[in-house]
Amino acid sequence: MAEKKQVPLRLSEKLYNAIASWAEDDFRSVNGQIEYLLTECVKQRKKDGKYVGQDIDEAPEFKTK
Repeated sequence: MAEKKQVPLRLSEKLYNAIASWAEDDFRSVNGQIEYLLTECVKQRKKDGKYVGQDIDEAPEFKTK
């Protein structure tokens, strides 16, 4: 397996909590979930030349537990 690069990443608390909850549902670590999501976005971009959503630059709304 190729060596992985380390990337410092800052997330808002709301975004982190949403990803952490999702990661728990999928039995992944937060880091693993972020890597999975980025991989899926890159696959989608390569597949049809578009980003996942038309409104990707809009700030998402997160529900709190």
